[in-house]
Parts: sequence; structure tokens; C-alpha cells
Amino acid sequence: MERQEVSLKKEGGVVLLRVERPKRLNALSQAVVSGIREALDEIEVDPEIRVLLIHGENNFAAGADIQDMVKCDEQEAEEFVFSPVFDRIAALPVPTIAAIEGYALGGGLELALACDIRFAAETAKMGFPEINLGIMPGAGGTVRAPKLIGASAAMELIFSGETIGARRALELGLINRLEPEETLFEAAWKFAVHLSRKAPIALRIAKNTIREGIAMDSESAAVHNESKRWASLFNTEDQKEGMRAFLEKRTPIYKGK
Repeated sequence: MERQEVSLKKEGGVVLLRVERPKRLNALSQAVVSGIREALDEIEVDPEIRVLLIHGENNFAAGADIQDMVKCDEQEAEEFVFSPVFDRIAALPVPTIAAIEGYALGGGLELALACDIRFAAETAKMGFPEINLGIMPGAGGTVRAPKLIGASAAMELIFSGETIGARRALELGLINRLEPEETLFEAAWKFAVHLSRKAPIALRIAKNTIREGIAMDSESAAVHNESKRWASLFNTEDQKEGMRAFLEKRTPIYKGK
């Protein structure tokens, strides 16, 4: 499917969402975010989708488009904010992967942080430059970054507005994997396909259980919840298929039932 500045392409169980605004380094305008919102409308109701991969060729997304924001007052800024769309990405039940090359700055980094897993090219650059514009991250950056890399490291990035390289991002835990620039997309795509062949119900329940556990104050309650979720999978055909395939030394064929 094609739409202005955002494309959506499904192949097997993987759907690829691409920001396509190369002349602006894939900066996130209202039109781009609206395109992502429309894409999510389709993704959320498609039962065949097992993995979402988000990518921007040459640049993931060089922040929000400043031209769209420079004259905003407080009320207009509240209407401009991208977080409702990014929250929908974070809430998707299927695994989500960001493939980062070039710049992922400000809102672009926040888009990547809304995903479950992040691959980055060795030449990628990331950061929260908002403080240099008299503002701060406003689409999840002050929430998701501290949870991922710790409050102190997140504060360093947000307070300084500095841009860091991909290797430093890997050291901090901001990204999961580092890849050569020329093979980044291929590596992320292969991983997405790999996940799409796993038991889809188990993937969804595992993702939800992780999120529930993080939100719980009690470790014992989280472990009890995990046990209940784990046991529920024994009501699925996929569990029977997976274990039979293991015993029969063959590749399982999961149907999501």
C-alpha cells in the first residue's frame, strides 16, 4: 500500500512500514505521522501480520519538522504531539522492530523507542536535541529512554542534547544490534522473517506478559502471572504442534490457533 510520505508493504507475516521523505531526512511532519496513523489502522485489524518492521532509507527520521512547530502556542503544541500514534505502536501485540540508519533524532528516536527491538547501522546517529531548541522530548522520550537505559544515562542524553554514535548507543543499551550500513536492512528483515515463523500466540502472550511484569511492583505477583500465561498456551494447537515437531525432529508449522 502506498500513501503520501509513508509506505506499507506486507510480505508473508511481516509488514514493512517506511517513512519516505528523503529531501527532509525523513523528518516527521504532521502528514507523515498521519500516514503512520492510517497504516496502524490497517495493521491493527490484520490477523495475518506477525511482525512489524519500521525503516527509513538513509535516515530513520531526523526528528520532528521544526517548520511545523515554530509558531505553535501551548494548545497547538498539545494538538501537534506525536505520542498518541507512538503509543499505538508500543501497544501492538506483535513484535515490532526499528531498523535505524542515518539519523534517529528527537521524535525519530522516540519512534524507534516505541518499538520492541532496535537494529542500527554502524554509521547511525541518535540523540534528543530538543533542549537545544528550548523544549524537551514530548513523544515518550522522557519515559521510554529511562526505562531502557536508566534514569541517569537518559538524563545525560536529554539534558545535553548531544548526538551519539551507534556504538555508544549499543553500550548504553539504547539499541539491540549493530550492523554494517550496507547490510542493516537485510539483517533486520531476516530477523523479522525469523520471528514471523515463531508461534504467533506465544509471541503475543510473551510480549504482553513482559509488559505486565514490568508494570507490577511485586516480583512474586509477576512470576505468578507469568505461570498463568504460560499454562494458558497449553490450550493452543500451536503448543501441540511445536512440541510434536520437536519430538519428530521437524520444523513446526504454526497456524496461530
